[in-house]
Order: sequence, then C-alpha cells, then structure tokens
Amino acid sequence: MEKPGLGFLIPENLQFCAAFEFKNCLIYRQPKETMTEEAILQGCLKNDAAAQRELYNKYSPKMLAVCYRFAHNREDAEDMLQEGFIKVFLQIHTFENRGAFEGWIRRIIVHTCINILKRNKKFNDSVDIIHATGVQVREESVPSIIQAKQVVECIRMLPMGYRTVLNLYAVEGYSHREIAKMLDIEESTSRSQYTRAKAMLEEILIRKKILQKPRQHTEWIALAGSR
Repeated sequence: MEKPGLGFLIPENLQFCAAFEFKNCLIYRQPKETMTEEAILQGCLKNDAAAQRELYNKYSPKMLAVCYRFAHNREDAEDMLQEGFIKVFLQIHTFENRGAFEGWIRRIIVHTCINILKRNKKFNDSVDIIHATGVQVREESVPSIIQAKQVVECIRMLPMGYRTVLNLYAVEGYSHREIAKMLDIEESTSRSQYTRAKAMLEEILIRKKILQKPRQHTEWIALAGSR
C-alpha cells in the first residue's frame, strides 16, 4: 500500500496556527469550505495533498481545542495535533462510514493525546491509585458547565491525572471502564480521580467566582456570562 503523502504537515511547510489564531481555538471558527466531506475523504484515500490540506483546515481548529484540554501548554497542544493528524492520514483507509467522520478523527486525536501523556513519568505518577473517601460532589454540576471557556482554563489548573480523567469522562464521554483501559489503571482509580477532580474544580470555580457557592442539596449555579 502506498504511504500517504504528508509533506504538507511538516512544520517548516505549515505553521499549525496559520488558519486560525490560537487564542480563538476554544471558540471554534469554521474555515471556508471548498470541498464536500466525501470529496475530501476520497481525495485523502488517494493521497491527494489538496484534499489532505482541506481536511486539516476543516477539522484542525476543533481538534486543537481538544488537544489544548489535555496539554500542558500551547506548544504541547500543537505537538499533539501534529502527531494526531499524521495518524489520521495513515489510518484513513480504516474509516468505514459508520458514524460521523469528525467523531472518528476526534477519537484518534484523543488517543494520541493520551499516548503522549503516558510517555511522561509525572503523568504516570499522577494516576496512581488514589482513594476518594469522604469527597462528595454534585454529579450533575460538572457536565452542565464544562464547555464554558473560563471553565476550560480552570480545568487546566487541575493536576495532570485529574484533568485527564475529567476530560475523558465529562467531555469526551468515555466510561470509567474505557478510561481505565486507556490509562492502564483500575476502574476504581478512574472513578476516584474523577471524584477528586470534580471536588477540586468546584473549589477553583467558586474561588474565581465563576460559580456561586451552592447551598446544601442544590446544584452549582453558573454566573451570568460564564459561558
């Protein structure tokens, strides 16, 4: 099988933020589309550079936002994006038109982010078994405000292990069983990390006045303008 032509992904030939400003990566801006999704897919299967560039321009802003949730900084997010898209082009022949094409790309990007994080010893240490005894958080609260830009930045303040599990569970929709398999941890560890992540995130959001401190037995209340 002919290997995909990925020359346009080489850093010196393409600046990853050329199509958009990084500061806007969390507020997605759709580039002007000139090819249909089917045309892009068929072109990429034929290793057509124009189709590959079109695919990148169409999906990279959203995928950079995904990487940014997991990464330590902008540069790490861009590295994750580059490695992820290389995998997308190498594996595009495996897409079987079952489900959304964007969802298929997103799964590859997420797995790429996790694989990169797992190379980091600090990350592996941060997902060791931690019990969440006595920590209680309102289950409905995190998903309801998780997309707010201010909340995304607060999530990035969490320890690496907490942040990763929270993103995988509350944002990407993976089960604790799936997360445990991805991170090579016990399912109970994933649950504990998520519980502690929610508790810590709640404290950060209240301290920054993004949320109001809830009364007992009430859900979190997002302040006006937090979305």
